[in-house]
Amino acid sequence: MTLDANEPVFNQPWEAQAFALVIGLYEKGAFTWNEWADVLSKTIHSDNGNAAYYELWLVALETIVLKKSLANEIEILERKSDWQKALLATPHGEPIELKTARKS
Repeated sequence: MTLDANEPVFNQPWEAQAFALVIGLYEKGAFTWNEWADVLSKTIHSDNGNAAYYELWLVALETIVLKKSLANEIEILERKSDWQKALLATPHGEPIELKTARKS
């Protein structure tokens, strides 16, 4: 598969953010690249083919964060709720920012 010169690498900003989170956690030593590859591979292979690639990336990120005790399930659910509130509070066409959820 080749990338067209005008084709974006990420379809949505959240995909780039999820990618950056994984890279940042890896660079800080939260997990090895082999650990990440293993979790991502298992996540992709357990999917029934309905999820998009970066949706699986996000599931794998949540999985490794829990596995490595970087956050617990409640913290992850709270963060998801914050993002949902930010989404609902953001005017159409504007970038969604987590600080928007905390204002409401």
